[in-house]
Amino acid sequence: MSIDALHEEEALGKAYDVHLLGRLWRYVRPYRGQVALTLGLVIPLFVLELAPAWIVKVGLDTVIAPTISQAAPSGGSDALGLAARSASWFTPPEGVPPLGWLAFLYLVAMLASACLQFVHSVVMSWTGQSAMRDLRADVFRHVQRLHLGFFDRYPVGRLVTRASNDVENVSEMFAAGIVALVTDVVKMVGIAAILLSLDTRLALVTFVVVPILGGAAIWFRLGVRNAFRATRVRIARINAMLQETITGMKVVQLFTREDRNLRDFARLNAEHRDAWYNSIRYDSALFAAVEMAQGMSVALLIWYGTGIAAAGTIYLFIDWMRRFFLPLRDLSAKYSVMQSAMASCERIFQLLDTEPAIREPSRMELLASQRDVPRPAASASGASRGEVEFRDVSFAYQGDDLVLRDVSFRVAPGERVAFVGATGAGKTSVIKLLTRLYEPQQGTILLDGVPIRELPQSELRRRVAMVLQDVFLFSGTVAENIRLGRPDLDDAAVERAARAVEAHRFIEKLPDGYATELRERGTNLSAGQRQLLSFARALAHGADVLVLDEATSSIDTETEALIQTALRRLWEGRTALVIAHRLSTIQDVDRIYVLHKGRIVEQGTHAELLAAGGVYHRLHRLQHPAEERGTGSVAAR
Repeated sequence: MSIDALHEEEALGKAYDVHLLGRLWRYVRPYRGQVALTLGLVIPLFVLELAPAWIVKVGLDTVIAPTISQAAPSGGSDALGLAARSASWFTPPEGVPPLGWLAFLYLVAMLASACLQFVHSVVMSWTGQSAMRDLRADVFRHVQRLHLGFFDRYPVGRLVTRASNDVENVSEMFAAGIVALVTDVVKMVGIAAILLSLDTRLALVTFVVVPILGGAAIWFRLGVRNAFRATRVRIARINAMLQETITGMKVVQLFTREDRNLRDFARLNAEHRDAWYNSIRYDSALFAAVEMAQGMSVALLIWYGTGIAAAGTIYLFIDWMRRFFLPLRDLSAKYSVMQSAMASCERIFQLLDTEPAIREPSRMELLASQRDVPRPAASASGASRGEVEFRDVSFAYQGDDLVLRDVSFRVAPGERVAFVGATGAGKTSVIKLLTRLYEPQQGTILLDGVPIRELPQSELRRRVAMVLQDVFLFSGTVAENIRLGRPDLDDAAVERAARAVEAHRFIEKLPDGYATELRERGTNLSAGQRQLLSFARALAHGADVLVLDEATSSIDTETEALIQTALRRLWEGRTALVIAHRLSTIQDVDRIYVLHKGRIVEQGTHAELLAAGGVYHRLHRLQHPAEERGTGSVAAR
């Protein structure tokens, strides 16, 4: 599935797609009992909807205007025998006035209809929401399994739309879409059959206008599709601009773009208004056509029926014909719901069909790897060793544009190494591959001699802790952000980790200490405080391998001095891979790898690399020009 297809927001799709409905049935099937109840209520509801008009007909024909009813000849044979079958129902008990009895029956019919309609709506909505809950959970579960490269190319806003708006559109289909359409078809066919049975000639005259409505419906379908599509496109563009403006509000205000953005928004807003107006024209035209057809049918009914049909029959035809035309009047809304639902359904399943590029090893692969790959011996304490090795690894984010080329190195257990190089040299890509956020196109990455492709991702992530430059904190307490859902980390363990990295100092000064609620992304903390929390998080989770990506870049000089001691504690007994632009932070590591254009071009200690006078020496000279000048002056003497 291409990313372009997943980005498509403008297509509306068909109003009915058997394949998509078949896939959707998987989510409805667990609630098939509720579906059966919903469908089973359609016929009783239909009968109760028609019953009031029939009761009025009986009252007109037998009580209010019996003379007219007896004088009017019958135009039909009542093939269904409705009159005979219902006669006993309308015969009042002894001593009860006929109109009083009919009024009672009318009230019972209305109350029964209201109760059944309530049950029908609740069950239908509950079924739809239950199915959509399962679908939304599947979308969320699937999104968490996708590799990081997918999110590089797929906007966050569209993913949120898939799990919220698109699922809600499909949910509306249950309440106002496909179920309503099925119910409407049943009603229209049933009303037509009953009217033809009661009086064939009168029914045929009444249905003369139906072909006109058929033509209007075809015209509406052809025109409203493009109108709805244009409206959807405009609202998508408005949402995109809103998201961009709000996300970049700091830049908007700093560079005084408010007027420019307002003009652009006003243009998009006007285009949306015009597109919506165009769809309203089609909707209004269909509504007017249905109303005109209904008025014509009533006129024909009164003109032709006077003298040949009873007063009650004419009233019955007028009432039931109004109910016949009512679904057609709401056709535009149902058509829009179905189109939006089918398009949303298609986009949801396109997302679900996107295979994760990084998958868990199968059980057979795990057994094979345990049999074929010799496992290094564990330490005396039983802990994992933490050896990291890259063998001829090449990697590209897109196509053949390699950012790493034949990279090979080995980090012994407990060893501390650093990766340096200019921007774009491939430093961060190394750790993304180690944590298996991406897969290399070539080569093998091993942890303790085992290819990481053969390790369950949960085990790999447990054994490799990562401290990022851009720290992400969740909404919740400070303790929860250190614990990150690990039930085995009690409050004492959380505090020990915070004390070790000097985070306890600022945490205890917060209003509620470790129970202080953090806002979204931890915006009520400074950048340095967020970084210290990430250190505490990595320490508390006790991984074998520690990866630091520019981990001290957001920390001021005073704070950096505080955490140097904490870093040594953090590294103790662990393999550490450090990525840093500030060369002063890595001078005491065991070995430094210098990356240039995706290749390792130098390696050694800080002193060895300076003495070599290569790429590392140039980087050091750029960051410490005064020191380099001083060294040169002393040498000149």
